[in-house]
Amino acid sequence: MAMKPKKEIIETFGKNSQDTGSAEVQVALLTERINHLTAHLKVHFKDVHSRVGLLKMVGKRRRLLNYIKNRNVDDYRELIDKLGIRK
Repeated sequence: MAMKPKKEIIETFGKNSQDTGSAEVQVALLTERINHLTAHLKVHFKDVHSRVGLLKMVGKRRRLLNYIKNRNVDDYRELIDKLGIRK
């Protein structure tokens, strides 16, 4: 499974093409990495170090999503719909 280019994700979720630090962009980038790593772990199920990294990324995404939800619930709902995250 190939990852989408970072630039494409930033243009889709950012306010402009230079917006790399907003919470929405960070969540989108983390989601792409999480999906890629999940596919890797289905094949290499004994790769414990990557599994630990995956769990850290999931926790970071969770905290960023909580921040977005507390700031603006409508943005939060729109973001999880766009990304296809269940919650």
